[in-house]
Amino acid sequence: MLFDNFTLVLLAVVAAASLLPAQGMAAHFFDWLTVAAIALLFFMHGAKLSRQAIVAGATHWRLHLLVFGCTFVMFPLLGLAARPVLLPLLGEQLYLGMLFLCVLPGTVQSAIAFTSLAGGNVPAAVCSASASSILGILLTPLLVAFLLQVEASQSVSPLHAIGAISMQLLLPFVLGHSLRPWIGGWIDKHRPALARVDQSSILLVVYTALSASVVEGLWSTLSPGALALLTLVCCLLLAVVLFLTAWLGRRFGFSREDRITIVFGGSKKSMATGVPMAQVLFAGPLLGPALLPLMIFHQIQLMVCAVMAQHYARQGEEFRLNSEQLADTDQQQR
Repeated sequence: MLFDNFTLVLLAVVAAASLLPAQGMAAHFFDWLTVAAIALLFFMHGAKLSRQAIVAGATHWRLHLLVFGCTFVMFPLLGLAARPVLLPLLGEQLYLGMLFLCVLPGTVQSAIAFTSLAGGNVPAAVCSASASSILGILLTPLLVAFLLQVEASQSVSPLHAIGAISMQLLLPFVLGHSLRPWIGGWIDKHRPALARVDQSSILLVVYTALSASVVEGLWSTLSPGALALLTLVCCLLLAVVLFLTAWLGRRFGFSREDRITIVFGGSKKSMATGVPMAQVLFAGPLLGPALLPLMIFHQIQLMVCAVMAQHYARQGEEFRLNSEQLADTDQQQR
């Protein structure tokens, strides 16, 4: 779980961007290549989304409202509440990266995969995660504009951001989904191979973004101690969110399957969506620090949630076995 292939390749890309950053004409080439890769990524996301899955989970509105509230309300409030501690601890640029992390939409693939492994409500997870990704295209730029203007005197036009993100992310997504009747079968058949498109696009954007930040002097201003503190902050944020999502699921009386969906859907942040959004919303030296908290949080959430999903699965199996034993005992007594 600590050293899966994608994590190792991501670390290699970070090292490559640090030692051999793209500059000059190479930087322009990677910028255009990144735009094309992101458009292809969201085209594939749209083509993979089944309308039957949307209909199957759309009626569970209480669960969806809670997941959206955790993603777009609870996370940003936690980021703002921690400002007195995080701003002097991390510095302004990394704190802005933490705020950006807090306003991102949730993941799609991993949230559904962990929900399925843990024995949660998979149709609701599919609907909730997909809707979160789409809503984030509109909500994240608005939240970023508001938070940056409040916290850092940064000028971000929400309408410009929404327009740029819609052209780069939403338009390919809608086009891919509209073509699903014709290409959906081919997409479903080649899902394992197409997963590489997701990872390759993320790696490409990370290299391009970090290259620009390294050229601007990222590592000369960011110490190893700051990276260690940032990692600790991401761990604490994830722990608080996991506790709150689990508590809210119990507090509102959801079933065990729904509580699992809420935990995995409401605690995750999407790197596949966040990386291209950062490229649109931030420029120059701000881009690297905006991505670092997301990169660290993403790896931590995958490792922690993998352990939690296996724990939920064992609990479900033990509950099933105990129920069968009780039923057998009751039948024998009768």
